[in-house]
Amino acid sequence: MDLEGLRCRRYLIRFDTRELPLRWSDVLVIGSGVAGLTTAITAAEHGASVILATKAAAEESNTLYAQGGVAAVLEEGELLGDSHAKHIEDTLVAGAGLCDEEVVRAVVTEGTEAVRALIDMGATFDRAPDGSLALTQEGGHSAPRILHATGDATGHEIERALLARARQHQRIRFLEHAFCVDLVTTGGECQGALVWDHGQGLQFVAARATVLAAGGAGRVFRETTNPQVATGDGLAMAYRAGATLMDMEFMQFHPTTLYLAGAARKLLTEALRGEGGHLVDADGARFMLEVDDRAELAPRDIVARAIVRRHRETGGRGVFLDLTHLDAAVLRARFPGIDRLCRSYGLDFTREPLPIHPSAHYTIGGVKIDRDGQTEVPRLFAVGEVSCSGLHGANRLGSNSLLEGLVHGRRAGARAAALAHESHGGVARLALETSEVRPERRVEIDIDDVLATLRAETWRNLAIERDGAGLEHVLDRLAFWSGYVLPEVFAGPRGWELQNVLTVATLMAQAADARKESRGAHHRLDFPAPDERLRRHSQVRRPGGDA
Repeated sequence: MDLEGLRCRRYLIRFDTRELPLRWSDVLVIGSGVAGLTTAITAAEHGASVILATKAAAEESNTLYAQGGVAAVLEEGELLGDSHAKHIEDTLVAGAGLCDEEVVRAVVTEGTEAVRALIDMGATFDRAPDGSLALTQEGGHSAPRILHATGDATGHEIERALLARARQHQRIRFLEHAFCVDLVTTGGECQGALVWDHGQGLQFVAARATVLAAGGAGRVFRETTNPQVATGDGLAMAYRAGATLMDMEFMQFHPTTLYLAGAARKLLTEALRGEGGHLVDADGARFMLEVDDRAELAPRDIVARAIVRRHRETGGRGVFLDLTHLDAAVLRARFPGIDRLCRSYGLDFTREPLPIHPSAHYTIGGVKIDRDGQTEVPRLFAVGEVSCSGLHGANRLGSNSLLEGLVHGRRAGARAAALAHESHGGVARLALETSEVRPERRVEIDIDDVLATLRAETWRNLAIERDGAGLEHVLDRLAFWSGYVLPEVFAGPRGWELQNVLTVATLMAQAADARKESRGAHHRLDFPAPDERLRRHSQVRRPGGDA
């Protein structure tokens, strides 16, 4: 399913690398989540010099906010009946026919060693009284295989351990609060990136290998668990640079986020349902029992759609996560972060059901990569949520994303370092100039207003339930906004973010409109069943030349 891509210019701004301050490294890593940090550490350990550029503080990433855990088959799980074969099968089932089985097998099997290496690096996971790793079970998993830290702060602990190791490494330099505007290519080959920061303005970071680890695009939608930085910058940069994007119609919506007026959509980890939490409607009735044999532990797409349907069927009176039948002391000890979150809003999750609603959570589609993280653009790699390897298929199995970041980060870091060593000489200061990047016309644009309106539109027509009329409407609106936003030349990150969000939203909507079936996280009300003729990946590249 090949798509005609959005027509947009090659670069967002005018520049000449001969006139810019130059930074140089063997490997440039863009992003500091689990995938980016693992890549940087691995490349440095293979002898490469690394610059790690981060949009905000290095700690700020989707990894930091991951609550539930990381899935891996370890000895403790094998004693409980788990196996690599079961983990592979669970991943394939969740992926609804679009997983690459070889990639699944590689990530699951290599994941055991990757998680052990993370523990050796200093990551501390919760343990049982006998000292063994405490494992829990989540939706879609057939056995307990989820490692967690401090109950519900797994991502925070992984980020802490990796960041501490990276900061200690002499070959890794950090470039924080630095917005990557565009990837720089010459003759189709990636040479690094244009980077902007408040202190030095625009600069050229040249590298023999560049690794995108910039995360996903949850901020395309009004309701999302993602932090402010998740505006799809890496996806848009890769698209403009000529990389292939794959499966952009698939966005995962987490079923349970705290749903309070005026409050951020804070994640309520799937582990709460793994501990025995129930989903109930406004009348207190459990409804997942009639939807799926796995009830609350069904895959996320099934649970999210069921919540939306029950919310609609009961007149919008709400859906709730009920934990009141569970031991209060155990809950508070197991989920201290969620306990603090609920208390900050005057809620006691041990005594009253929590109002919940699905929110955009994970970008399943992304930059097409091979098993080493290499894209179709020479010298450009992608890892983590910005990438699409075929691991997740049409619907990501919960807690597989952190595992993917560890495994592909190790692979990409090693390959990027090898590529740097294979290169003879350095990447010279390039004589590349985008002199034709000029605004077609100057217009006054209220960036915040366009973003708010765009996100509301995508939430209405590009979210959990889709149909042809809604997709046609959102595409019309996106085309209208593109007509005056994309030609503009902005002078700072807010405008560039708007252009990136608009680009990614359009690619998502085009792919969703083209897939006239329901599969995994992509659900069409007008095509409610899967169509075996469409059991294939969608792919899109930017049309036109380098203009």
